[in-house]
Amino acid sequence: MNNPEQQLEFYLVGGAVRDQLLGIKVKDRDWVVVGSTPKQMCDLGFMPVGKDFPVFLHPETREEYALARTERKTAPGYHGFVFSSHPDVTLEQDLERRDLTMNAIAMTGNGELIDPFNGKGDIESATIRHVSSAFTEDPVRILRVAKFAARFHDAGFRVDSTTNLLMQEMVVNGEVSALVPERVWQEMQGAMSEKHFFRFIEVLRDCGALGVLLPEVERLFGVPQVEKYHPEIDTGIHLLMSLKAAGKICDDPQVMFSVLVHDLGKGLTPESELPRHRGHETKGLKPVKQVCDRLGVPSSYRELALKVCEFHLHGHRIRELRPETILKVLEKLDAFRRPERVEKFINCCLADKRGRTGHENASAENLDLLRAFHEAALTVEGGVIARRLAATSADGKQDGKKINQAIQKARISVISDCRHNLGL
Repeated sequence: MNNPEQQLEFYLVGGAVRDQLLGIKVKDRDWVVVGSTPKQMCDLGFMPVGKDFPVFLHPETREEYALARTERKTAPGYHGFVFSSHPDVTLEQDLERRDLTMNAIAMTGNGELIDPFNGKGDIESATIRHVSSAFTEDPVRILRVAKFAARFHDAGFRVDSTTNLLMQEMVVNGEVSALVPERVWQEMQGAMSEKHFFRFIEVLRDCGALGVLLPEVERLFGVPQVEKYHPEIDTGIHLLMSLKAAGKICDDPQVMFSVLVHDLGKGLTPESELPRHRGHETKGLKPVKQVCDRLGVPSSYRELALKVCEFHLHGHRIRELRPETILKVLEKLDAFRRPERVEKFINCCLADKRGRTGHENASAENLDLLRAFHEAALTVEGGVIARRLAATSADGKQDGKKINQAIQKARISVISDCRHNLGL
């Protein structure tokens, strides 16, 4: 059927309207349909895809069209809602259930705005503000506020003070504790793709949610470090500065997560040993694993984070390390099967290096050495060594242990030559 929407009352809503007002390229468009029923939508050729409430794909554009709906809180957490998509539900009722005013604007086909909660005004004043007190019914909204604060940091967006008070209330009444870990990771992973992910952490901390969701990270704030190496002193401040540096270095969420957890061991240092943190690299492995287990962090994130936690100081001291130790670090990074890991590790170490007061523009000269050593070690051809050893063996068979030892010896040799050539 051609132009099925001609028989519907529908509006562009949500992020598409918000981004258009912000002058940001619109990637996805969502629509809300008023006064219709699931049967009518199906009769017009729309394909139902919603599980919890009626959402349909347009038969030609495949864009999402959702029936206008209301929601009622029935239990703790973000699953505890009952939805109604009766044809009598108005556009304003649908907009009122949304989280933030900047996401509660609709637009007609001719560009007219329907903005009952002054979302356009809040966009113009760079304010992240809740639509109504119903905001407190869904704890995921805290994560979304933090994510938007990160995404729109360059535009100067700040969280409205009253909204922050509601978020604090949600922490106190246990709503945040009811969040499903997988959903926390989903929102957090999206935020880690933002350049200013540090704002995500700041907003969670400002309302008290960080201590509930990431207590291992919250524990770092107020923990002192040696001023000679960390002029900012506070470990939590160092973390925020490192995340800020990471956002300038690359846009890799795996790097951002590794930077987030690289110093968790400092939160476990006995008070009697402060401000030094001897062995914090190995002490940090347990809390990193705890965070990953609790949130269901994917293995690719987990593996890099553990290696960064354990070996980031080696990255800073690469100039002083023996060739054998350098090779050990490369092997632990799985750098010969996954060479991309070296660049990720270097970016993490550089963010850590620049996450200090007065060192925000520190050079990567020392870390560049690791890249050079890795490139040198990659020139060793394991297959050639294996064939040579097999050819000289009595039975012509390959000995895996001897092959590995020979490859290691060759890699140590080329790393040593590289050090010599670099004048080290």
